[in-house]
Amino acid sequence: MTPRWLFNRLRCMSMAEVAHRAGRAVAGKPRPRALPAQGEGVVFAQTGAPVLAVAERAALLEHAAAIGAGRIPLFASHTTQVDTPPRWNAPLDPHDIKPLWELNRHLHLVTLAQAWAITGDVRWRDSVCAQWQSWLEQCPPQQGPNWKSGLELGIRLINWSLAWNLLQGEIDGQLQTALLASIRSHCTVTAARLSRHSSANNHLIGELAGLYVAASTWPCWPEASAWRALAHRELENEAQRQFSTDGVHREQAFAYQLFCCEFLLLAGMVGQAGRRPFSARYWDGLRRAVDFIRAAVGAGSNIGDADDGCVWRLQAARGGQAAQVLALADALFDGAIVGHPGVCWLRHLLPGPRPEMAPAPAGPQAKWAFPDGGYFLFGTQGKVQGMVDCGPLGYLGIAAHGHADALALTLTINGAPCLVDPGTYAYWCDGRWRNYFRGTSAHNTMRVDGLDQSVGGGRFLWLRKASARIDAMPASPDRFVLRGSHDGYMRLPDPVRHVRSVSFDEASSTLVVVDQATGAAVHRTEVFWHFAPELAVQLAGQMVTVIGPGYTLMLQASCGKLDLVRGADYPPLGWYSHAYNVKEPCTVLRIVNESSDVRVESRITMTFS
Repeated sequence: MTPRWLFNRLRCMSMAEVAHRAGRAVAGKPRPRALPAQGEGVVFAQTGAPVLAVAERAALLEHAAAIGAGRIPLFASHTTQVDTPPRWNAPLDPHDIKPLWELNRHLHLVTLAQAWAITGDVRWRDSVCAQWQSWLEQCPPQQGPNWKSGLELGIRLINWSLAWNLLQGEIDGQLQTALLASIRSHCTVTAARLSRHSSANNHLIGELAGLYVAASTWPCWPEASAWRALAHRELENEAQRQFSTDGVHREQAFAYQLFCCEFLLLAGMVGQAGRRPFSARYWDGLRRAVDFIRAAVGAGSNIGDADDGCVWRLQAARGGQAAQVLALADALFDGAIVGHPGVCWLRHLLPGPRPEMAPAPAGPQAKWAFPDGGYFLFGTQGKVQGMVDCGPLGYLGIAAHGHADALALTLTINGAPCLVDPGTYAYWCDGRWRNYFRGTSAHNTMRVDGLDQSVGGGRFLWLRKASARIDAMPASPDRFVLRGSHDGYMRLPDPVRHVRSVSFDEASSTLVVVDQATGAAVHRTEVFWHFAPELAVQLAGQMVTVIGPGYTLMLQASCGKLDLVRGADYPPLGWYSHAYNVKEPCTVLRIVNESSDVRVESRITMTFS
């Protein structure tokens, strides 16, 4: 924490937030008094394991064996070797706390408990208990890095509940006493330190979900009913507050939309299993959120920050969060019989009636326009699908996980990415990479005078936020005409407003994007088009040719100097990240003009073989 960052952070706080944080600092850490459990934990789960494919069972047991040998899956694609038992407070990356926190979320304990549920072999149960015992010894309440973030406490409580249910609560009495004492400390700290004011984003939902699940699983203290009621009430509120009326999470980050839906769906299932259901309004809001996920998955969904975080991991295959959320929603909302292994496990662990909610509207619904959230999709027949971002930068005063991507566009062709959002890469890497991946030059939009549309003040902090607006609303996804603009460059000494028009005609597979920027003085403008890393891109004059799987794309620029950039380091340009801590080169077309009145037309035509 530097003085500059602290000054910038204070600039984004209201006086009420400053007073709130000062009061917490004066109060110090919560000091829960020791109180033995006055009851037993609840087991919602059915005994044994759900019906699974032979290959899925074998893969889960193979993963459990690897975990037992200290090979722990972290994020979407990494496996980390740790000691057995792990040194829970030892940094895994000297520059990034996230790998350590990911380990301490204890998703892998659930895999070990699944192996016990599948086989009945006590060595798997003993392995879970040994890891629990070592964690409790190394991580006493409010000491060390694993007590720093309420979100991490919430996720850990959820996975402890899943493991508890899988083990049917069959834990040695001495270990159970120590575990319950830690659970009470988790709940006490979480309830006293909920994220508030400009931090009340996905962290608050995660904290509340963890508190609700824990208080429902272990109603062992007088405070438990109050914790459960608090979490229930606030989850009801946040399920409305943090999502637009058409289902877009207000952090404007697709990965965090999935993350929050996982929390809310799981908390809702615990409510159903415990016969304390959430309201129809809660579930209706989740249906809208899932509708946006279903629409955005086919159009490129790398918008905003992503860190591969997930709340639980119950299937053998890694990744696939969107598919799991959609399958779970189909089972809960529509009663569909779903074979997704992660959903089978959740339904086995948390059996309960389907939630009461308003019936889905009859007939085909428009699932392409999300004006309150700021996203519009074009293309209806599967060959071409695209999305235009005309939404806000992010949520609350800091917009922590938003990117400077106003009016950006993504495109998939034949189900494969073509024009891409390059993603996030990492949070705690060299600052130039964090600034690049969330900056304007890493998105398919226009940059003016080498500046981002919004002004950053820290890795999770924007000081001045571009505001986008919709100037002309599209009427349909197949004959799509949209015009939008933003005021990010109106802050310049010579103000400039970026206006973008996007037209798509499905019958001719033609996409036309017109970017305009007008000021009194000469400005340097750059329009960027990022192509998926695997695509072959060629430039000849004012024409770019892209050969993709089953198609050829031609992009004709009306004016400007064109060049292709791939994998440049200083300054960064031409990079793509499909997973946390992973980046690879991609080809970027840059169209540069210097004028006081710029109008650049990018005409894209697609032909299919």
